[in-house]
Amino acid sequence: MAKAWNFLTDGYRMTLEEAAGNAVFEAEGSEMVIVKDIEFYSMCEHHMLPFYGRAHIAYIPDGKILGLSKFARIVDLYSRRLQVQERITTQLADAVQELLDPKGVAVLMEGTHLCMAMRGVQKQNSSTTTSAMRGVFRDDPRTRGEFMSAVQTTLRSR
Repeated sequence: MAKAWNFLTDGYRMTLEEAAGNAVFEAEGSEMVIVKDIEFYSMCEHHMLPFYGRAHIAYIPDGKILGLSKFARIVDLYSRRLQVQERITTQLADAVQELLDPKGVAVLMEGTHLCMAMRGVQKQNSSTTTSAMRGVFRDDPRTRGEFMSAVQTTLRSR
């Protein structure tokens, strides 16, 4: 049990800089980059029960890009803590903003919470969607719409 909890809370023992490593690169691109369907597993800080799902992260570079595998590491950094989905969503957007200072960041997370499925209301098919928008994703409805349209194909396929 101790080994399992050590793994499940590994996010407390890592920093954003460690998760990103040396994978921030100078780049001239300015088109939207979307990394979809990043699996996450976390533990609800209120009920100590698991929740899990997928994260979708987009950004529009402004001189810097991040190695694609680092998005998964950053998702793990924040999800492997006692958490709530709303906070993880915000932390991911803030982390990408801090690392890259892009023109905008968008994060959409879909989660299944066992605290709703196993106890209380016992709704096994419920899901929770949270989002966080920064920069042009917040200010420009067309940019936000392009992101939402791109992830909708993933959402509909489930």
